[in-house]
Amino acid sequence: MRGRMMAFPLTVPALLRRTDTFWRDREVVSRAADRSVVRTTYGATLRRARQLAVGLRRAGIRSGDRVATLCWNHLPHLEAYFGIPLAGAVVHTLNLRLHPGDLGYIASHAEDAVVIVDASLAPLFTQFREHLPDARVIVVGASGSEAERLVPGAIDYETFIAAANADDYVDEVTDEHAAAAMCYTSGTTGRPKGVLYSHYAICLHAMAVAQTLGLRQHDTILPIVPMFHANAWGLPYASAMLGARFVLPGPFMDPASVLELLSSERATFAAGVPTIWSGIAQALDAAPGRYDLSSLKGILCGGSAVPPSMIEMYERKYGVRIFQAWGMTETSPLATAATVETHFEGLTPAERYTLAAKQGWAVPNVELRIMTPEGEAPRDGRTMGEIEVRGPWIASGYYKDDAPDRFSPDGWFRTGDIATLDPTGCVQIQDRVKDLIKSGGEWISSVALESALVAHPAVAEAAVVAIPDDRWQERPLALVVLRPGASVTPEDLRAFLAPQFAKWWLPDGFVVVESLPRTPTGKLLKYQLREKYQNYKAAAIG
Repeated sequence: MRGRMMAFPLTVPALLRRTDTFWRDREVVSRAADRSVVRTTYGATLRRARQLAVGLRRAGIRSGDRVATLCWNHLPHLEAYFGIPLAGAVVHTLNLRLHPGDLGYIASHAEDAVVIVDASLAPLFTQFREHLPDARVIVVGASGSEAERLVPGAIDYETFIAAANADDYVDEVTDEHAAAAMCYTSGTTGRPKGVLYSHYAICLHAMAVAQTLGLRQHDTILPIVPMFHANAWGLPYASAMLGARFVLPGPFMDPASVLELLSSERATFAAGVPTIWSGIAQALDAAPGRYDLSSLKGILCGGSAVPPSMIEMYERKYGVRIFQAWGMTETSPLATAATVETHFEGLTPAERYTLAAKQGWAVPNVELRIMTPEGEAPRDGRTMGEIEVRGPWIASGYYKDDAPDRFSPDGWFRTGDIATLDPTGCVQIQDRVKDLIKSGGEWISSVALESALVAHPAVAEAAVVAIPDDRWQERPLALVVLRPGASVTPEDLRAFLAPQFAKWWLPDGFVVVESLPRTPTGKLLKYQLREKYQNYKAAAIG
């Protein structure tokens, strides 16, 4: 017997209709490129989003077409988050921190039909525009003639949406399983892979974010996580659904700028990677009493592990609770969070901070298990294995690539992260399968750097490992074996790598060694290198 409930589709347009009905007068705030603060409302934002949707349809964009954004966290980007799915198209956020070569591959692979690009990022876009010869380009933050000068053939954003009437918008999105958004993985174990998020997944994920973090309509939310990074952790959609006041920092994500907004806008909740909060803590210490954080109650922190000392410092000094969470591009991204209150009851402060620094418990509608070669690991807090997850906002494959090796025979997603699970179901990540380096919340591939280094005529062998870093958590260190009679300087190697990788990928140090430790089968023993160089401090290069 089937239930007798309506088959009402969960779509982004349906989510935003609620926003427009109940929360249209709630404020949305953004820093502009000139550092001025722009104030508007959800109602005005959604009207402009409908203009964008109408304009895209008139430009020939159809259901499922990809519309890319190369933008900072600001109002036009939020309008794109809303307007592109309203048009039935797929909002594809491009990570501006990537190398132009990677961006070119990603944009071409996604077959982006339109690119919305910030004026300040036009020079970056021109470095890979050849990969999108037929794409229409819309420039944000430049007048008509200036947009054309920055990107020949482009139109400026304001002119583009002004030509469309929001009242002409008709909701044509009826399939909740149609794609609405797209992000690419970092490509650390091969080419970047495209993850397609459905309307259904985005709506359910927004509900889970709100419920897990205890967000409410009266909150003022400031996402410091870039909007080009994993759907800005779902906060734009969750905030719109709730009618929470939303504050965007623009391109200004340095500690002083963030603190100014946190203080002046009376933010109650913020989100960002640990590197951000480490820098903000240093800025607070350097200017005691300058900023007022009395309104701030919670911080969502993810991307890499949060040390217990940071959690304790924020709670003791500022009364702010840090919520550790874990997820991936493939998990939309929220999969676990250390927010199950009953497990913190009766603990000493030290025990609470230690528990809060773990990755937490699977959020509602996500199931998680730890798998070893022998099968599912026991919940003993000791047995390590690979995290596997499943749920309604977990990827089941990639764009143009089902990648069956990333999924178990029974359909669970293999994350590549190694963790333990305690008797309560709390996850603690222990290591990473492929020796990846996570710096400031972003992945760096040691294999890619090694492959590039051995292409240098002086280098015979190379290994790249993570070394601890106070600011970035981890940074890459390169160990190289030279060819007989060859010589090379760290500056030479850095210059050799620079054209191939984003600046933040480049190793902090280069050490010449006589040999590299290997197994009898020739595999590098990277754990030995990590142990040997864990206290290495690189001298500044360049």
